[in-house]
Amino acid sequence: MKKRLILILGLFCFLTSYGNQIEVCKTCEVTTIKEAIERAEEGDEIIIQSGIYKEHGIEVKKSVHITGVDRPIVDGELKETIFSISAKNFSVKGLKIINVGKSYTKDFAAILVSKSEDFVIHDNEFNDVFFGILIEKSKRGKVDNNFVQSKSESQANSGNGIHLWHCSKMEVTNNMLTGLRDGIYFEFVKESEVFGNNSYKNLRYGLHFMFSNDNAYFDNIFKDNGAGVAIMFSKFIKMYDNRFEHNWGTASYGLLLKEIYDAEIERNVFEQNTVGISVDGSTRINYTNNTFSRNGWAVTVIGACYENVFSRNNFLNNALDLSYNSKINTNRFENNYWSEYAGYDLDRNGVGDVPYRPVKLFSYIVHNTPETIILLRSMFVDIINFSEKVSPVFTPDNLIDSNPLMNRTYD
Repeated sequence: MKKRLILILGLFCFLTSYGNQIEVCKTCEVTTIKEAIERAEEGDEIIIQSGIYKEHGIEVKKSVHITGVDRPIVDGELKETIFSISAKNFSVKGLKIINVGKSYTKDFAAILVSKSEDFVIHDNEFNDVFFGILIEKSKRGKVDNNFVQSKSESQANSGNGIHLWHCSKMEVTNNMLTGLRDGIYFEFVKESEVFGNNSYKNLRYGLHFMFSNDNAYFDNIFKDNGAGVAIMFSKFIKMYDNRFEHNWGTASYGLLLKEIYDAEIERNVFEQNTVGISVDGSTRINYTNNTFSRNGWAVTVIGACYENVFSRNNFLNNALDLSYNSKINTNRFENNYWSEYAGYDLDRNGVGDVPYRPVKLFSYIVHNTPETIILLRSMFVDIINFSEKVSPVFTPDNLIDSNPLMNRTYD
């Protein structure tokens, strides 16, 4: 919290210390954005009046503040990157940027930021983009309250909404992203926060990050994306109060964790996904106070996953609560609420007197032979699940919740 306050105060200081103003309009002395930037000195504000400006390849290498009035349109005419910025203490706000160039060999973007510091991209609208906001080798920037939209039809000819590469101390907040390849993409990004975003109906992932440590993701909505959210090859991650909804498909999930270490996943909602969380090779993760509701599988555990703790989570009416493909188990399930639990609580302390086995034999069978899912509601399934419960053969005998809760948690 202290670090965030310092960042906000610093951004406020440079944004309120503008120099001269240069006005751009069709009847002004300056009629193009490029000319305004050429004339500007460090710290000047460029005021762009309402209108349509057919410009692209705009280079900014000064600490200027570009502000749109009544949402002026900057039309790139599908040719190339529209704004290329490499500067300290700049801002871009209030613009509508459309028709970014598309390429199979170059990453054209509405705004490309490279080797920059202490900047804000705020309250802009991006339509028909390839990449929306592409930021490279930069730090202490804030991307806030933007709408990024495209009409991507395939992953091969589409880009990401907000794409960060080799960045640090960034904030990506309160943006809406749709129709892209990935809504938000991080690679080699550290000490950054993603919060308050709505990433929906993207071709691949609502959020995708790799090799990005010490980051926090909270209060985001990831809905109706092709494959959900993917978190890969990272450590020291915090994910709080997010919603993962309606991510359906044969290879889809709400959240994929692959090679993740020392993470906190708390108070998230996973509702109506093919798989709520798919965990692969991830260790020392605390899953606390999450809700898994009406998913195909609530949680699937694949590969080497050790020393994970699932505590005080709600498992509500999932087709299958847990899939587990190993006989070795060092993970703990404790004090969770399971809607499938049929035990009793004679001493009325809120904890079931009989342990609960979340892994059904049928889950093991489906994992190895997916076609058998058609038998899900048959009496045969009830019989084999009961036999495995009485005498575990295919699932670890210590994979149990010894103290299942009788009522769902609301923490």
